[in-house]
Amino acid sequence: MEDQQELYPPVPPIVREPLTVGEVAVPSRFFLAPLAGYTSLAFRLAVRSCGGLGLATTDLVNARSLIEQRRRALELAETCVEDRPLAIQLYGHVIPEIEQAARWVEAHGATVVDINMGCPVRKVVRSGGGSALLCQVDRAVELVGAVVRAISIPVTVKMRLGWDDESLTAPVLAREFEQAGAAAVIVHGRTRAQGFSGAVNRHGIRAVVEAVERIPVVANGDVRTIADAAAMFEKTGCAAISIGRGALANPFFFRQLDQWAHTGEPGPDPGFEERLDLMSRHFHGLFARRGEFYACLQFRKILKWYYHFTRMPKLFYLRLIKLSSVALFDETVAAVRVAGPSSSLPGHFEAHVPVPSGPIDKW
Repeated sequence: MEDQQELYPPVPPIVREPLTVGEVAVPSRFFLAPLAGYTSLAFRLAVRSCGGLGLATTDLVNARSLIEQRRRALELAETCVEDRPLAIQLYGHVIPEIEQAARWVEAHGATVVDINMGCPVRKVVRSGGGSALLCQVDRAVELVGAVVRAISIPVTVKMRLGWDDESLTAPVLAREFEQAGAAAVIVHGRTRAQGFSGAVNRHGIRAVVEAVERIPVVANGDVRTIADAAAMFEKTGCAAISIGRGALANPFFFRQLDQWAHTGEPGPDPGFEERLDLMSRHFHGLFARRGEFYACLQFRKILKWYYHFTRMPKLFYLRLIKLSSVALFDETVAAVRVAGPSSSLPGHFEAHVPVPSGPIDKW
């Protein structure tokens, strides 16, 4: 029994309580975080099919590009009825552009508009968006208030703890955003100066939780296991958790977390056939929306994760590395089903997501 308790931590009481963002009821307290280049509509639908997901968020979308109806922005903002509830994440610093983009996404299926103030990448920051707004409290609050007034659906803000350790502005910003009408804030527990390195600062997230009066604070960063999730709730007092890389490594993670929330145990790990079914849904979702060339190109980018996740024999992994057609994918998956896994299936592994290298100010 002691081993069981160590493996499956006690469920924090808040996890079993209903959650709303504004007036939107969210089915669980486990959210899918945006990861640029990965959390496409096809991936979101594949993850939703596993169960347990509360709210999903799109990749960040450039507000000006969306207004100009550029193809890439429209692809990133793409959604459907099955993709609900959904936050479409916008970035930019020109208030009329953010307002117009927010009205557009409200009219095209968004449940929530999320404003990005967390992206550390230089091309976003140097335009005045993303983490740059952490240094401009008045401007950031003005922007949030303008978007709240422009639309009728909830507005949330994704941010980091601050620009660096000497300017941890997130608590002040969260309090001001709440006064401006934001329905929730999502906090990545690192500063912009950290990029994606170092440990998440849970004490910093707790400071944000303590700074607001009513709105939920969603914690983000380094949640890969149920033990990580339990610790995040306990140490920060957050209302929900947003999961990125942990979902790439195990798309069934939300189902397991939701099961743990209701029963105290995550239930069995997904079997081999179930993992292959998910992989196939993801690929065919890409194909249905982007065509054969793009689907094959995108799948090759994530193949290594599925190789680890399914433990397909290396012969078939090598065959898919140069995937060029839907027919080859289907033939290979059929052969993998017959062959079975080459070793025991993993419950968890680390999904490597490439990030810029070198000094953060050069990103």
